[in-house]
Amino acid sequence: MTNHHHHHHLHAPLRSTPQSSSSSSSQTFTSKVLLLLTLLPLSLAALAFILQWRGGIPDPTTRWSPPGSHHLFPGMDASPLSSAVVHSTPSDCLSLGRSASPSFPYYQNWKFDSVSNLRPKICITTSTSAGLDQILPWMFYHKVIGATTFLLFVEGKAASPEVAKILESIPGVKVIYRTKQLEEQQANSRIWNETWLSSFFYKPCNYELFVKQSLNMEMAIVMARDAGMDWIIHLDTDELLHPAGAKEYSLRQLLLDVPRNVDMVIFPNYESSVERDDIKEPFTEVSMFKRNYDHVPKDTYFGMYKESTRGNPNYFLTYGNGKSAARIQDHLRPNGAHRWHNYMKTPNEVKFEEAAVLHYTYARFSDLTSRRDRCGCKPTKEDVKRCFMLEFDRSAFIVASTATKDEMLKWYHEHIVWDDKDIKLKLLRKGILTRIFAPMAIIQGLRESGVFSSVIASAPTALSKEKFLLTIDSSNSSRATASQSLPSRKIGRIGESKATIRKALEVDAAEFEEAAVPPLSPPGMDDNHLSVRV
Repeated sequence: MTNHHHHHHLHAPLRSTPQSSSSSSSQTFTSKVLLLLTLLPLSLAALAFILQWRGGIPDPTTRWSPPGSHHLFPGMDASPLSSAVVHSTPSDCLSLGRSASPSFPYYQNWKFDSVSNLRPKICITTSTSAGLDQILPWMFYHKVIGATTFLLFVEGKAASPEVAKILESIPGVKVIYRTKQLEEQQANSRIWNETWLSSFFYKPCNYELFVKQSLNMEMAIVMARDAGMDWIIHLDTDELLHPAGAKEYSLRQLLLDVPRNVDMVIFPNYESSVERDDIKEPFTEVSMFKRNYDHVPKDTYFGMYKESTRGNPNYFLTYGNGKSAARIQDHLRPNGAHRWHNYMKTPNEVKFEEAAVLHYTYARFSDLTSRRDRCGCKPTKEDVKRCFMLEFDRSAFIVASTATKDEMLKWYHEHIVWDDKDIKLKLLRKGILTRIFAPMAIIQGLRESGVFSSVIASAPTALSKEKFLLTIDSSNSSRATASQSLPSRKIGRIGESKATIRKALEVDAAEFEEAAVPPLSPPGMDDNHLSVRV
């Protein structure tokens, strides 16, 4: 009974509380919760605002750097939250350019100003008549992978005032015009008295270009040496270096790793293998390349030779002997457009096992006709031999000169475009063909980030006509006049007795005088001394 009474007593106060009082207490509770939920985000927002304004607490991402290192990942030295609004860098994206090692030189601004303490210093020289659409991507790609200086021997479109002034505004670029003065200087070159280039003299078109390139390379050696360069490379503007095999995608790193006793390194060439006939910009539209004989197992090369050549004269459409880089040193000389040599010794030369030069040849359908318009040769089997060194160039010239547009397109598909998916896949699996995307990605990135448009926009707007005419002279107006003027300067010299010339060369340099290396085709089936099933 007492128990029941006690229980009743406990519940009595609850019973006596009016209904309205319980509902009001629950309302108070709800309003407190709502107030808390409102104040909490507001106070956090205020705190965040104050911290951001004062550049407050350390960013946790800074702890990601390796222990004992003060280097951060590119772009991580200030996150948008912790960077001070008032005194921050102009943009956090700029810091993406700074990495612990500067060998992949996205320099602080789009101009890629060369940083003086980076070694080795690499000079690239070219003889070109291309437009900005080809030269700018070619040049800035090589700046990205570490080239320091560019010596551009220009004529044609490349020498026009609007193109030249833009090229001259870029740091690390020297533009050399084909003036009368230059031709006179080259007419006195010792090259004309040497035997190694003599078989190329006084011939039209490709032979003439080859001599011109050699004379330009000779001048480039002196200029590169004066500029304090360590290496010199001769490239055409349809070639990109692919520094595979280095610990990073860097030409500088690749050449830094070359042993001191090596004088020259050869980049075997890979050739663009196009998959369409409507390519406009090969550098950003071609990803498939045919690998060089030197980088393919011999049994695969000869075993797949028939599928690889598709009825063309050779494994490659054009040359197959690569390009080379030379250490700047005494008595260095060109040995044709593909090699360097030395007047006083046989240089120690090595071939890269992985690095290559990517040659974008006949990648556009229009390349067929542009080659045709460049040379004054008759489209006959005999006459084209005077103009072109390589068999495929000869055939292409004849087709471009005699066929209709439709016939040309059909020929282009049969000989150049890889239309057959099965053969393509088979050769990709065998390693004859390969995919390379790095140059495409780098050049696309440069274009999209506005590098090329910035170069064009910030170039000095006008070059006074008088000043321009002083630097370039009428000999530059067309290739034809230049081509006639060069050899004609030498005619008088040919009569000189060979004896005097030989006497001048009596230094024991004669033994280092094997002939210049022309563009050579890769090995054909006749060169296969292995018994391999074809």
